Parts: sequence; structure tokens; C-alpha cells
Amino acid sequence: MTEPEVTMNPDELYLEEIFTDQKVGTIRRLTPMNKDGQPDSNRKVLFFGQAQMMTPAGALPLNFELEVDTLADACAKFADEAKVAMERTIEELKEYRRQQASSIVVPGQEGGMGGMPGGPGGKIQLR
Repeated sequence: MTEPEVTMNPDELYLEEIFTDQKVGTIRRLTPMNKDGQPDSNRKVLFFGQAQMMTPAGALPLNFELEVDTLADACAKFADEAKVAMERTIEELKEYRRQQASSIVVPGQEGGMGGMPGGPGGKIQLR
């Protein structure tokens, strides 16, 4: 097995800044940088929103891109984009539930790893 190559691309560097109101979520601003650590004006600054949606199973993270040019615009667009991300996540969860509910389990065909069947395990025996 070969080791995966892990290299940092010096042409794709960003300076990451995080802004939060400590209530609703965070906005990440990614400023493109060159390999000398100077801003790269040839690439666009990126903004991403992050929030959480509460579910019966706990908090579910929401991540979404904010297609804006300034931090002020990112703040203004945050609520609408968070709502879109939440609606998309709800639809994905509903589809996942539908897929799980429609799975038909046929006795004797539960699947498995194949190979030799398992024998007695360990030394603990229940009687």
C-alpha cells in the first residue's frame, strides 16, 4: 500500500478569520494569500457561514457559502442563507429516512462480511 501524498499547495493559501456574535453563528472570511504571506489580489475573498440546527439527536452543524464581497454583506445575508441550508438539511434527512424505511430486510440475507463464519469468541460463555 502506498502512502498518500500530503502536500500544501502554496498557490491556494488563505488567511482564515472568524467572526461571531456568540449567539447565532459564525462567519469565516478567507482572504487569499500568496506564498510570501501577502494578500493575493488576483483571487476573491470568500465568506462562509456556520450555524447549528437542534435535532432530537443533538446539534447538527450547518455550513454554507455566502456569495458576497464584504463582511457587512455577509452579516446581512447570513439569516437567509442559514435558512436555506437548514431547509436543504431537513430535506436530506427526510430523504434518508425514506430510504431507510423502504429498505426491505429478507431473512437469511442480512449481508455481512463474507468469508468464514464466526466461531466461538473469547472465553466468556453465557449459559
